Amino acid sequence: MTVPTLTTDRLTLRAHRIEDFPAYALLWASDEARFMGGPLNRDGAWGMFCTDVAGWSLHGFGAWAVERSVDGRTIGQVGLNAPPSFPERELGWLVYPDYRGRGYGCEAACAARGFAWRTLGWTTVVSYVDPQNAASIRLAKRLGAALDPDAARPEPSTLVFRHPSPEALR
Repeated sequence: MTVPTLTTDRLTLRAHRIEDFPAYALLWASDEARFMGGPLNRDGAWGMFCTDVAGWSLHGFGAWAVERSVDGRTIGQVGLNAPPSFPERELGWLVYPDYRGRGYGCEAACAARGFAWRTLGWTTVVSYVDPQNAASIRLAKRLGAALDPDAARPEPSTLVFRHPSPEALR
């Protein structure tokens, strides 16, 4: 399957390329990766990278590299995820440290969520967040998602943020 390219005012969401892996691996090796099941060594990060890329072939959706349109710098990733351990399809994101605090995560996540609704026909989407990941909690709330304490979760401590429907955002 060809990965669709999405554009926003400042970003391009595109298929991953091998050149994206070094920065991705650095994030997975960092202490911050503890919020996503890490830290991971380079081989573990490679497995996650391949999983993110493979989603497109296996599910018809997956992860995009997030690139700044102005200079072509890859600044993170946003993805629509459905691994076997997730009870529901998920919207996830990561923004590399040098690019945080500028609204890129929200902009990319809105584009991916819009694709899920308009193109894939999803009627619901959640984001699974570690309860200690304050930045992701803030972003989920900024996206209009609300805690769903009754939702199934991949791990007992995981927070489930349910995103509003497209109609609710109008």
